[in-house]
Amino acid sequence: MTEPAMETVDSFGMTAERQFADVWSRSVLSIRERRLLLIGLLVGQGLHEMTDVQLDAALRAGDLNENELREVVVFLTHYAGWARGAKLNDQVEDLIERIRQPRSDRADPAG
Repeated sequence: MTEPAMETVDSFGMTAERQFADVWSRSVLSIRERRLLLIGLLVGQGLHEMTDVQLDAALRAGDLNENELREVVVFLTHYAGWARGAKLNDQVEDLIERIRQPRSDRADPAG
């Protein structure tokens, strides 16, 4: 007789997820304010992949619109440096293009 497979539990992941959820659900700062702080931190540290995730989340959730994202680029470029600002600009413009693409595909059903 064989033992049933033990399910692996990611207790660290569960704990981290709960802590992040708690931090994001506090009421003193808005989600938008938290998103802006996090984007600034990620850009300042050069964490481009995580910046992509947060930019996408901000735009899709409506926390920031296209013009606001572009203004974030202008602001952070002066504080994070031109190289990081240029990378952020590329990330924002690529995101905006990706988001607009499906919309333009749907706008013309005749093809």
